[in-house]
Amino acid sequence: MSFRFVAVSLLAASAVLSGPAHGATPLKEIKLDYAYYAPPSLVIKKQGWLEEAFKASGTEVKWVFTRGSNNSLEFLNSGASNFALTSSVSSFVARANGQPVKVIFNYSWAEPSSVEVLPGSPIKSVAELKGRKVAVTKGTDPYFYLLRALGENGLALNDVEIVHLQHPEGKTALEQGRVDAWVGIDPHLSAAKVAGTRTIYANPKFALGAVLNTNEAFLKEHPEAVKTVIRTYERARQWIIDHPQEIVDLVAEETKLPKEVAARQIGRIDFTRWVPGDYTIEAIKPVVPLLQEGGILRKSANAQQALDTLIDAAPATAVSKEK
Repeated sequence: MSFRFVAVSLLAASAVLSGPAHGATPLKEIKLDYAYYAPPSLVIKKQGWLEEAFKASGTEVKWVFTRGSNNSLEFLNSGASNFALTSSVSSFVARANGQPVKVIFNYSWAEPSSVEVLPGSPIKSVAELKGRKVAVTKGTDPYFYLLRALGENGLALNDVEIVHLQHPEGKTALEQGRVDAWVGIDPHLSAAKVAGTRTIYANPKFALGAVLNTNEAFLKEHPEAVKTVIRTYERARQWIIDHPQEIVDLVAEETKLPKEVAARQIGRIDFTRWVPGDYTIEAIKPVVPLLQEGGILRKSANAQQALDTLIDAAPATAVSKEK
């Protein structure tokens, strides 16, 4: 499903960044990830906006590249980054399983994936995947999307043979015929579709938020730094809406993929929702029973408590009031 949004109802001007407040102990460095699946992060890194925002406090900005929500959460958990770009479902799973993540910004809203096969494949439906090999990255939106697609078609995870591969390797495995189907993320998904893969399952009702997270300790200890990062992401969000061709050009340049692929990726995303809230949680809820049945949530996990405490919208709400 493609999304097309007109920016006329939104502010035309980009939000003006203000530097982080100076506490008694300014941050020596701040670490963030960036990802091809998160266009706002590419804009921020390319434009140098965070370096600009933290210059006055002498805080060094460090970037780490991530290939999926699983990588991003690992970096956050290990301290390699202070912020993580993930699926909202991935954030929920992490929190339910004991990682103290907090969702602080919704950077995009879209149907996260689809189930793809080669154009000459005899497989025409998800039901026909029974006993077949499916490539997907565990702990990411496509994995949760596959769970839902299987459930909608009367199948469970153990009815298919899961081949755990990172998103680009999963695409390659499909192209080489080593798996029967693949469930991946953009820009790899858009690249596959442009190259001719056939979609056997898509469901716009599976749309979810993709989010920026931090951990509870960092949020508590550095609230102004967190707001500076959110302010910068909001600036990038508005820039994307105001510069539809420039964002396609930038994504194509960064990913080294054709502009046709970048345009397809951007066209699938709704950038108008950014303060996380009830809508973020409501989209996660249908996945929870599948996560429990599939053993993805620990037996000790308190799913409702994780849902109730996943989001801290206060910093984004504060930034929204600055406009």
